[in-house]
Amino acid sequence: MNTRKIFWEDPYLTELDTEIISIDENTVELEETIIYAFSGGQASDSAKVEGNEVIKAYKEDHQIKYILAPNHGLRVGDPVHINLDWDKRYKLMKLHFAAEIVLEWVYQNYNHPEKIGANISEDKARVDFYWDGNINIIFPALEVAVKKIIESDLPIISAFEDVDNEIRYWQIDGFAKVPCGGTHLKRTGEIGKLRFKRNNIGAGKERIEILLDTSSEEM
Repeated sequence: MNTRKIFWEDPYLTELDTEIISIDENTVELEETIIYAFSGGQASDSAKVEGNEVIKAYKEDHQIKYILAPNHGLRVGDPVHINLDWDKRYKLMKLHFAAEIVLEWVYQNYNHPEKIGANISEDKARVDFYWDGNINIIFPALEVAVKKIIESDLPIISAFEDVDNEIRYWQIDGFAKVPCGGTHLKRTGEIGKLRFKRNNIGAGKERIEILLDTSSEEM
């Protein structure tokens, strides 16, 4: 029995009542879940299951498993309440989609350079490319283009391409349709202001780091 992934149906849901369907020592499986597990470079959510901290969340085929702190005392069939760390989830959603926009814009405007890595944490996102020269030469155009997409507050479609194989995509009309199984925002305007940094990670390898610009919020 595969866990129903509520985080795709409603990525803004922060609490859920569900049931334990499997336990192997400290590893549990749930009937339904709102806790995203690391995939595609996007970090796992932080959460508690019936007050027990989720130490690790991971995918195994189409199933998601959670390692809880020891002595959780749970049994198969127990009803449980999930509490999600919303602050972390929302930062991940913003940075994830910012990285998606950056990546797609670079693909479209620079002849689809090879991506060699990506990671999204709650502090920053990064996208790595094989790239000849200093990638910050594109930053002025990139910043203008991304800012326009964000300030246009465009709707983001997120849906299944293939339900059985759990293949999903996001789409912004007039910009792109991209396969992706992450948790997505409803509108581009939610991302807010961004900052970009360049990092050379080796010969012919360039990194774009993406950070949420919270300077105006702190004033």
